[in-house]
Amino acid sequence: MRVMVMVKATEDSEEGIMPPPKLFEDMGKFNEELVQAGIMLSGDGLKPSKMGKRVAFDGPDRRVIDGPFAETRELVAGYWIWEVKDMDEAVAWVKRCPNPMMGPSEIEIRPFYEMEDFAEIATPEGQASHDRAAEGLAAQQKNKG
Repeated sequence: MRVMVMVKATEDSEEGIMPPPKLFEDMGKFNEELVQAGIMLSGDGLKPSKMGKRVAFDGPDRRVIDGPFAETRELVAGYWIWEVKDMDEAVAWVKRCPNPMMGPSEIEIRPFYEMEDFAEIATPEGQASHDRAAEGLAAQQKNKG
């Protein structure tokens, strides 16, 4: 089961305040444990929302919205993508994580949809398109590595 593990933003992260060196070291060690356990597939921190943009969709219309974005507690400051047995394993790993922020913080865990979740709506054309995209991504990763 693949999950996205999201570190929720705080006022400090939205201000671009860097963590103290000890927290940076502790998170690096935790990431090493995840990699050694075969759990972590990828992960990164995200810059504050003031550096981001959103694109709003309304039918054929597109509108670009510049950051920063309101509701800090709803924003994501960083993420991991993990491969775990089940949600219980993901929760157990998150409980081992150092507090990713200097004060109170939250980490959200959400499972990814897998292709079998779309079985009842997938047309042959849609499935073929998704398969080609997956093959293209795999080829890109192979060429980078």
